[in-house]
Amino acid sequence: MMTDKKQILVISNQAGLINSLKEELSLQFEISTVNSIHSGYQSALILLPDIILLDQTSLSLKSFKNLASFKSTHFLNKCWLIMYANEAVKPEMEKSYGDIVNEIFYTSISHIILCGKVIQHINAKTPLSNYWKDSFMGLFNLLENPIVLLQQESILEMNDAFKQTFKIHKTEGLKLTDFVDCENKVKVKASLRNFARGKHMKAVANTVLRLKNNKVRNAKISFSKLDKMIDGQFIMIIHFTEDKTLVKEKIGTNSTNVEKCFVENSHLTDFSFTRREKEIIGLLCKGYKTKEISDTLFISPKTIEKHRANIVKRTNSETILESIIYAINHNLIDLRH
Repeated sequence: MMTDKKQILVISNQAGLINSLKEELSLQFEISTVNSIHSGYQSALILLPDIILLDQTSLSLKSFKNLASFKSTHFLNKCWLIMYANEAVKPEMEKSYGDIVNEIFYTSISHIILCGKVIQHINAKTPLSNYWKDSFMGLFNLLENPIVLLQQESILEMNDAFKQTFKIHKTEGLKLTDFVDCENKVKVKASLRNFARGKHMKAVANTVLRLKNNKVRNAKISFSKLDKMIDGQFIMIIHFTEDKTLVKEKIGTNSTNVEKCFVENSHLTDFSFTRREKEIIGLLCKGYKTKEISDTLFISPKTIEKHRANIVKRTNSETILESIIYAINHNLIDLRH
């Protein structure tokens, strides 16, 4: 049973064919159209479609000279590349392109039958749901960057570099939010869930990661789906060098909502308490009660409670104790005095 629409890229100048495809296939496919093979190749790298349909009947044969680039590209070699061609040039098509495309259909069949062939192929096709995952996992522990396999926010697998960097050896019960220092982890969870369910194949964001002994480091993280067929599974690659790009900008559509979420919720470098908040936290760390803080700072207990509430809210904590731990871990207060 198909739970998500497949992607089909149609390269054609024929309005009648495009309209027929949209009418017959819109329930099963998200249909994108371009009018040249050159722009089709660029669009294919962004969309990473399940099917690419080339309409030879409306394109010049001269434009087909770079057709082999579709199948020679790693990101596209598993898509179903098909051609719709004139019956009159069948011998030439078979000779020139039979070994390049997966299948050629001719104008001896109607547009409706062509659509039926496409649907039949998708329904009968053996799922390749583990293709990208298996390919990647073969290199998993050879890569120097810390990498984890995620199902939404849950960590399923981690490579040796991640284990060494974060001093972790078991994945049971681990969440990405255990290592990502964000102002609002609920929003981060929701953002990852939406990314897993969405059509975009990648996302890049800056955030702060928590290492062993509560050390924190700024990092650029890259999310990439291993397969559109795997519900919610994708990888995260970590790079601690801020000025390096982790993914090729031209490959796969980018989920900007993930980047926006991390930007909005990772403000540790700009975060600071007010002077009064620091005083109150410092006294709380020494075991002072509200009345004792009131006497020491010459402010009313009601004002102190207001400051406490603001501290809890600003650190996105549940209790004042969590806020204090947060402040200590991030060196936001000086306890030497």
